[in-house]
Amino acid sequence: MNRIDERFKKLKEENKKALIPYICCGDPSVEDSEKLVYALEEAGADIIELGIPYSDPLADGPVIQAAGLRAFAGGFRLEDTFKIVKNVRKNSQIPLVIMVYYSSIIGFGKEKFVELCVDADVDGLIVPDLPYEEYDELKPLLDKTNVYMIPLVALTSEDRIPMLVKESKGFVYCVSSLGVTGVRKEIKTDINGMIELVKEVSDVPCAVGFGISTPKQAEDVCKYADGAIVGSAIVRIVAEHGKESVPYVSQYVKEMKNVVRG
Repeated sequence: MNRIDERFKKLKEENKKALIPYICCGDPSVEDSEKLVYALEEAGADIIELGIPYSDPLADGPVIQAAGLRAFAGGFRLEDTFKIVKNVRKNSQIPLVIMVYYSSIIGFGKEKFVELCVDADVDGLIVPDLPYEEYDELKPLLDKTNVYMIPLVALTSEDRIPMLVKESKGFVYCVSSLGVTGVRKEIKTDINGMIELVKEVSDVPCAVGFGISTPKQAEDVCKYADGAIVGSAIVRIVAEHGKESVPYVSQYVKEMKNVVRG
């Protein structure tokens, strides 16, 4: 087991659900990203997703795209993600998952990227532009480590779900909406049906993301899921408050955590 397994095991024993917030590394700065990780943990986050900015993020909506541009404008480099993780590991053992596009991994060198994940003590990777049919490009390298490949399952996955999750570790990322990330007023999709299909073939926890921004939405998805993933709403707070965003993000995450307790 790694930290992700341990956290979900503890939550299950306590009959609670996971809150998984996302931040964009380097926004508003590398130093502030580290501060945000500590604030998220203190506010009740169970696992934290660290997004690596990318110039053409196919899964990210305008809020996270803008955050990536701000990070690049501030001089962010991919290696800074591992600097953040290493610094956090001096003070915290919260599970940390990196969200990264495969194009960035290829450009950096996949063997070197995995080595840095291990060295920094990363717990998992989410790679939205790497289809299952090409997992062998990366997964064999990860299988030699304790870094998990977190699969994404969408509403359109349907018959592919058994294949996508049969060897899954950590948790399954269930995408609640078609399209890109972003704040949505309503989530009208059959999340329960998707989760049922996953749980028919896997005991790995399911966490739902894409579009979750309000306590009510988080509460609703956690009636069926094992956790809620919240990204754009947090990134929007950072965009609004910049270097003064920590207390605002902290308050928001506390409110979200209060409704996913189980």
